[in-house]
Amino acid sequence: MENNDSMTRSNKKQALLLLQSNKLAEAKSLLEKICKIDRNDIESWILLVQINARLGQPDQVEKCCREIIRINPGLYDAHYHLGCALMFQNKQNDAVSAFQRVIQLKPEHAMTYLHLGNLSASVGEALKYYQRAAQLEPNLAEAYGAVGTALVSCGQIQEAVASFREGLRIRPDFHTLHSSLLFALNYSAAYDAHTIFSEHVRWGQRYASTSAFLHANTPDSDRRLRVGYVSPDLREHSVSYFFEPLLANHHADEVETFCYAEVAKPDSTTKRLQSLAKHWYTTCGITDRELANRIHADRIDILVDLAGHSSNNRLLAFSAKPAPIQATYLGYPNTTGVAAIDYRLTDAWADPPEQTDSFHTEKLIRLPRGFLCYLPPSNPPPVTQPPVTIRGHVTYGSFNNLPKITPSVASLWASILRTVPDARLVLKNFSLSDLSIRKRYLQLFSEHGIAPDRLELQGRHDSMAEHLSSYGAIDIALDTFPYNGTTTTCEALLMGVPVVTLAGHLHAGRVGISLLTQLGLSHLIAETPEEYVRIASILAKNVEDLSRSRASLRERIMNSSLCDGKSFAREVESVYRSMWKKWCIAHKA
Repeated sequence: MENNDSMTRSNKKQALLLLQSNKLAEAKSLLEKICKIDRNDIESWILLVQINARLGQPDQVEKCCREIIRINPGLYDAHYHLGCALMFQNKQNDAVSAFQRVIQLKPEHAMTYLHLGNLSASVGEALKYYQRAAQLEPNLAEAYGAVGTALVSCGQIQEAVASFREGLRIRPDFHTLHSSLLFALNYSAAYDAHTIFSEHVRWGQRYASTSAFLHANTPDSDRRLRVGYVSPDLREHSVSYFFEPLLANHHADEVETFCYAEVAKPDSTTKRLQSLAKHWYTTCGITDRELANRIHADRIDILVDLAGHSSNNRLLAFSAKPAPIQATYLGYPNTTGVAAIDYRLTDAWADPPEQTDSFHTEKLIRLPRGFLCYLPPSNPPPVTQPPVTIRGHVTYGSFNNLPKITPSVASLWASILRTVPDARLVLKNFSLSDLSIRKRYLQLFSEHGIAPDRLELQGRHDSMAEHLSSYGAIDIALDTFPYNGTTTTCEALLMGVPVVTLAGHLHAGRVGISLLTQLGLSHLIAETPEEYVRIASILAKNVEDLSRSRASLRERIMNSSLCDGKSFAREVESVYRSMWKKWCIAHKA
């Protein structure tokens, strides 16, 4: 017995040395042998948890944690790591149970509240968990980032910005949190263009100043271009509705496509996009530098960011300049602030010449027929009659994300409802599934004299068909400001619903202008809040016009340049070729 104990101690010591030398597989093998001999050796099981976690094997972490809990059910760390392992395996309900057990054993465990927030189905519930984590651990920057993100989803932008800033005060190098702050600034009219631009520049200066690669790309101006697209949204996501027409219609003789997909949970859209790309790489789990090395090794000529400062972006990979020409497009309504990104694709409606150029670190390239190309869902539900013909009163609606529905937006919409006294308003988005948020928005409109029975607040439907069918319940869609809708505007028009937009000063507030102008619907564009109310109220007075437009809008959008993927791809390729020729002239020997 003494010899066995001595051998176990020796093996354990050797396993620790292997672990310290990062020889994880050998250490794991040795510890598994120890645990096979003595299943109650809790110290060895704990070491195996560490090793399996570092090896990225959550199923093995789960197994080891369950053994530890069998030996000592009161060890809160084991329940915590079990919860993390279950979460990584998408066993959400089991993970919640494990984390709740941690709270029972150690009520002050801040990280557990953070995870419970991430697993919450309700935005309001998640916010409470995140706030509790921040209270318990005031120096946990991640908690303030999570609080800020939840507050954005609740439509509380000013409070979100304050939380993001507090997280950055604690941890000034937290670049993803800083990106969240930048995104939040786009929602609020409280910040002017100079303030927003300066904050983006600050991000670039703080995090994105790294040494550049040397480029050996052959400067032949006429050869086929190797174009790379980097995105976390190559899945069922709004970005894909506008990226797929470009990817699908690239001319193979002109462009060889490379997609770098930061997609942790691929879906049917991912599979379809992958079939359209010549080359496809999943980038999850690799560092920004490793991604930059991959891009450089692929000899990409033009690298295009499709995310900006949205979640899971890879802007730091761009900062190393792995491709000689770099551009940003589509996924973010503002500059990146990254000096290594040369161009931003837009159009003259969303970014009028000389109006927004000075608020970008990139050179703006304006596509002639609009910067967006929309792919409608296959087999959309049929367009229905305007509901006013059945109900006898007009119904306005907006299906935009809640952070776009700011107090200023609610105030102006309330003005429309007062101007059209029998009208109703339908709002639908994911955040409104939360009862507490619905109550807050009912109160917000009540403060402007709008009774709750004139509002209908809905959460999002599960399927695309259900979502599109919901447009059948509204006569007129109201666009948000200073951050317009994009997908929601296209969907409304596809379902025969006219959209009233208010012209802003920056790109985020001018997307509606771009879309409606392309479709010949400039009469729906308001230059002032007063004109916005006037247009919305005039539309409500003429039921015959609503019926005519309802019957014609789908055909109008389907036959427009907005849905002409082939022509759009040719225009983008022409822009790429111009960028490339300019680079070749500068780099020919």
